[in-house]
Amino acid sequence: MALHDGPVPVTRLPEELDRLIQERVLAALPERHDVPELDRFSRLQRDYPERSGKGIRGRLTVASALAHGAAAGEALPVAAALELFQNWVLVHDDVEDDSETRRGQPALHRSVGAPVAINVGDAMHVSMWRLLIEQRAAWRDAVLSEFLDTIDRTAEGQHLDLAWVATGRFDVSEADYLAMVERKTAYYTVVAPLRLGALVAGAVPDRRFRAAGRALGAAFQIRDDVLNLLPDEHGGYGKEFAGDLYEGKRTLVLAHAFEVLDEDDGDRLRALLDRPRIAKSEAEMNEALSLLRRAGALEHAQAIAEAKADEGRSLLREALSTAADADGANAVIALVESLAARRS
Repeated sequence: MALHDGPVPVTRLPEELDRLIQERVLAALPERHDVPELDRFSRLQRDYPERSGKGIRGRLTVASALAHGAAAGEALPVAAALELFQNWVLVHDDVEDDSETRRGQPALHRSVGAPVAINVGDAMHVSMWRLLIEQRAAWRDAVLSEFLDTIDRTAEGQHLDLAWVATGRFDVSEADYLAMVERKTAYYTVVAPLRLGALVAGAVPDRRFRAAGRALGAAFQIRDDVLNLLPDEHGGYGKEFAGDLYEGKRTLVLAHAFEVLDEDDGDRLRALLDRPRIAKSEAEMNEALSLLRRAGALEHAQAIAEAKADEGRSLLREALSTAADADGANAVIALVESLAARRS
């Protein structure tokens, strides 16, 4: 039985789903245009989606739909829309953070400039909504509402993240960080896919999905922060090593370091980070990293990530214990396990 026709074995999910979701994403974007510059505009909209991403959010959406008794094909448009959301948000995020790279290549604004990149992201945003609105399925309105909620929460989290840097705040606590991450990353990475899969199947999302997703999403983001500072594991990571330090990101790693470093070391770390990216040298960022290591901040962050992952897994297993489809539930669990234990 083909994947788009109904449920499939868990072992086939990653390979076939990645391809089919990617096809849906690209099909939602413009291909060619008679006007040369608009043809280039179409190609720019396909740039990030054509780069090799993990596709975890789309896969998790389909797995959740399967767990709730839906056919995989019913969830593909929603999974593709969520992946398209991820891509246009990343275009804007890279501009806002002035990032150097994305998925191992130069960030889009580095190639075409910030104004063009922002407009490309805007156009991709429209394509996401068109993909969802054109659906005639019974779940459309509930899914549209969930997307609105997801984008709203993501924007709130992004505002906190950006505002802390813009206002020069270094008093961001671990609790502040976790509250931001639960909005910015956890909701659209885990909570929304779990809930969207249930909605596609016509089910009421389990109330535990929110708490489980917040914990698992936080574990994912904390691990991402740690990976950014581990050069030996940087090969498959796809982002600039120590980019968070160059961008002055307020992370759990940083919050813990400021909490435990003595006054002199804390002042030195603040002085190293509280400057525009262009004013930061590699030697200085290596010094900042040494201070973080002295504080045991990377180990502390990883321990928090593991605790959050355990909490989320436990809640999710409870929520899926009576799932309509055991194979789909197992696929959900396997996917969140890969999120929590990621090394690239």
